[in-house]
Amino acid sequence: MPYRYLADAVLILHAGVVVFIVGGLVAVLAGNLWHWRWVNRWAFRLAHLAAIAFVIVQSWLGQLCPLTTLESWLRVQAGGAAYEKSFIEHWLRQLIFYEAPFWIFAATYTAFGLLVALAWWRFPPRREGDD
Repeated sequence: MPYRYLADAVLILHAGVVVFIVGGLVAVLAGNLWHWRWVNRWAFRLAHLAAIAFVIVQSWLGQLCPLTTLESWLRVQAGGAAYEKSFIEHWLRQLIFYEAPFWIFAATYTAFGLLVALAWWRFPPRREGDD
């Protein structure tokens, strides 16, 4: 499979992770308002907490996301020109990448993580038998 298609696949995966992290918190809050049991299942909540915790730690360490690094490497391997973009790359990059000082991302991720922790405390997860 050509590197460019692999890079697009990594970009789609990256967008999915972003949707899971942001949408997961929205789902927990809305789901508890509307009494959806699945939003408090242990596996979902633990995966969500682990995902945002990973993002926070890597931002505090000043590291790029491994998916960003992998995608960049794949694009270089594809030999694409700096301004040559696929349809998928163009639109997904518009949605998930922003230009700002690195500290802003770390602060934003940390604040979002605190919201996730608050939701964890306010709406504690439950194991399967606890429903």
